[in-house]
Amino acid sequence: MQQPAFSPTLHLRLSAAVCAALACSGAQAQGDGGLDWRFGGFGSIAATHASTRTADFTSSIMKFSGAGGSRRWSPHVDSRLGAQLDLEHGPRWSAVVQAISEQRSDGSYKPVVEWANIKYQFTPDLSLRLGRIALPMFLAADYRKIGYAYPWIRTPVEVYDAIPLSNSDGVDASYRWNHGALKNVTQVFVGNTGKPLWDGARIKAHGINGLTHTTAWGDASVRVSLLKAKVDIDLARHLFDAYRQFGAPGAALGQRFDVVHRRVSAVSAGVNYDPGQWFAMGELGRIKTGASYLGDTWTGYASAGYRFDAITAYLVYAGVDPDSATSDPGLALDGMAPAQAQAGAFLNGQLNELLATAAVQATASAGVRWDVRPGLSLTLQYDRVRPRAGSRGTLINLKPGFESGRPVHVASASLDFVF
Repeated sequence: MQQPAFSPTLHLRLSAAVCAALACSGAQAQGDGGLDWRFGGFGSIAATHASTRTADFTSSIMKFSGAGGSRRWSPHVDSRLGAQLDLEHGPRWSAVVQAISEQRSDGSYKPVVEWANIKYQFTPDLSLRLGRIALPMFLAADYRKIGYAYPWIRTPVEVYDAIPLSNSDGVDASYRWNHGALKNVTQVFVGNTGKPLWDGARIKAHGINGLTHTTAWGDASVRVSLLKAKVDIDLARHLFDAYRQFGAPGAALGQRFDVVHRRVSAVSAGVNYDPGQWFAMGELGRIKTGASYLGDTWTGYASAGYRFDAITAYLVYAGVDPDSATSDPGLALDGMAPAQAQAGAFLNGQLNELLATAAVQATASAGVRWDVRPGLSLTLQYDRVRPRAGSRGTLINLKPGFESGRPVHVASASLDFVF
């Protein structure tokens, strides 16, 4: 049997699927003074159709639009283009810069620097990086922007959109060590990050610190990640500032739900088994934000696929479910003057609309990938997306008439490449 170009276990063992995908392509040269460089790139040309007309299906809440309500077919859900420059100076010093262009929250495709770091290799097993680095949560952390590097059209939205931040500015250290047949990589990291949202709002995470450990044994790989940070989101600040005008009861609601220096923790565990002819993989995540409007969430998915030479057929089931409040009585209106009670009722309504944005959703997916040649693949995927419990799930841009619990049927095609 011809071995397909795609291999999830290979990428996990390397813990740098970008390097694996680009190593055999792009321009390479050796400069004066022993400086070696390699330039390459990657991208996805995609189109997505969604059956709903009252919301947009998209791959990330950080996007401006998607398929469905805004337009029946959308290229914005999964299309992107990226470029990467790798530099090496001797056996110890190296650097990487990666830039990506994809739709942003303002609707533009202005490129952003995804990675920009310098690495020092103290020993063959111990290294230190400084700069902008991939945030090492979930199995596909090192290659979540490269559609060619995973079997699906997109990483499961329910899991990966739970932490939409994909990099941080800081330091990390990695140590490779073996114990018998077990090959291990332990990584610790600290940093800060942020990203624009909508209407001038931003999400900021500071004081990020965490640990990721990957173990490979034969055809199996396991990855566990832990992260803690303080998060600020000023998206609903006007709501909580208005609540604080109602004295102590309103201030208590603002203190409870607003995301200001909010301590957030996340844990994820993933496993992948890939003997070659077939693969099975899955991840489970737990995100805690206290009693804020972001809530506490469980996320997870399971996926399996079978290879027929250059063709891979696969199934995915993913879900996200909060176990925190999705509604609240808000201010007690009894005894208030009529005008004050009317204003309080409006704020309570706004609060419950905000709490209802916590994603409750399940998606069943089926797809097929064709590795046309090394560095080029075509993937077709069908998703049945079902928001539940009054939630909009991961859908955005809701319109009048949206009904939670009604399935959304999504069809997607993507041509993924590295060069």
